[in-house]
Amino acid sequence: MRRTMIALAALLPVMPAQAEVKVADTNGLAVRQVVTIAAPPERVYAALLTPGRWWVSEHSWSGDAANMTLEPRAGGCFCEKMPKAGGEAKHGEVVFILPNKAVRLRAELGPFLTMGVSGALSWELKPVEAGTELTQSYAVGGHVPGGFQALAPIVDGVMAGQTARLKAFVEKK
Repeated sequence: MRRTMIALAALLPVMPAQAEVKVADTNGLAVRQVVTIAAPPERVYAALLTPGRWWVSEHSWSGDAANMTLEPRAGGCFCEKMPKAGGEAKHGEVVFILPNKAVRLRAELGPFLTMGVSGALSWELKPVEAGTELTQSYAVGGHVPGGFQALAPIVDGVMAGQTARLKAFVEKK
């Protein structure tokens, strides 16, 4: 547990505005980030489907986010190839997809993959005057010795960093 917290803390990025720990208790955590991206929902949605172009490489098993893909269909894989090791990782599975509006995955990201937990990652897109309001939510529940309280701010920071990367990627086009 301590090693997991240290590993997560070492990867803590700068958080964008409106990052929030919604819940952190013995049984789980829920974090949410809301950001406005200066682009229409169609462009934000298209970017979401190409995580290899914006995901943070430090948060990949291969060390290179370019190895990450997302299949835009129910049952589709949010997966990563590990060419140097000859392996693969399934970060999540698409359970709901509504083009230009929402993508939801069952996902035990990072070290949660090795724990007795279940996770849900959701991206909601809403057109606003300035472009698109993106709400990213991540909830994890299950068994973690000592509970989720200490992990919640770290997970929030990591997820906020992913949102910031996505925003920067979309807006530089």
